[in-house]
Parts: sequence; structure tokens; C-alpha cells
Amino acid sequence: MKGIQKTYSMKASEIDKKWFIVDADGKVLGRLASEVAKVLRGKNKPTYSPNLDMGDNVIIINAEKVLMTGRKDEDKEYFRHSQYPGGIKFVNIKKIRKEQPEFVIEHAVRLMLPKSRLGRKLFGNLKVYTGAEHPHQAQKPEPLDI
Repeated sequence: MKGIQKTYSMKASEIDKKWFIVDADGKVLGRLASEVAKVLRGKNKPTYSPNLDMGDNVIIINAEKVLMTGRKDEDKEYFRHSQYPGGIKFVNIKKIRKEQPEFVIEHAVRLMLPKSRLGRKLFGNLKVYTGAEHPHQAQKPEPLDI
């Protein structure tokens, strides 16, 4: 049969993963999170395959300096429920940013990844730190322009 083309499917052993570093200082939270989610997923590569971990590892530094537009600092709240009657809890983002500044970025990126086994694996490739120091110098991360 001439002219039949087969779809190429990459194998896990052929995937080339890199390390990138992003400085969150002065970046808007949602825009930063969407770009990081694309890189974690591997959508920036021409060999993207939706069923494999094609993405790179991303380090985010200066998480406490991320910006929010509008009045989100006063109005935005995170929601939890204990699964018991009346167990609803709301926490203002201002309080979370003081206590756990990494959580804000991690939460935003996690919700932009698939809600599956693959999404949980991809989320493990994200490292978020407050301050400019991180323990991944040996991986020689390249700066990622966002």
C-alpha cells in the first residue's frame, strides 16, 4: 500500500527534559501560572504528546513577590470543606500569602494541569521557593522568558 502514513508516537526513553528557572518578581499570577503549565505539560515542544510526560522541570523563585491584578488581594478567598456538615472554610488570599507564599502559585498551576494521574506526575516537576535561593544549581537551570 503506497501513500499510507503512520502517526509517530514517541517513547518515554526518547523524551529530552530540561530545567528552567522563572523569577516571579513583578509577574502577574495567572499569566505566570498559564505559561508554567504549558511548559510543564510540554505544549511548547513540537513533539508534544497528550498521553506522556513531555514537559520540562520548572523552578519558580521569589514566590512572595508575585502580583495580582484588580482587588484580588482583598476579595479573593480559597475554599475548603472538611466533608462534615458545616465544615466549610474560607481563607483570604492575603493571609495565605503571608504564611505560605508558595501555595498561591502552586494552587494556580495545579488547577491548570489535567486532573488525572498524569497531572499529578506533571505537578511533581514544579518547584516553588520564596526568596532567590534554590537547591537545584546542579541541574543548571536555564532562564525561561515569560
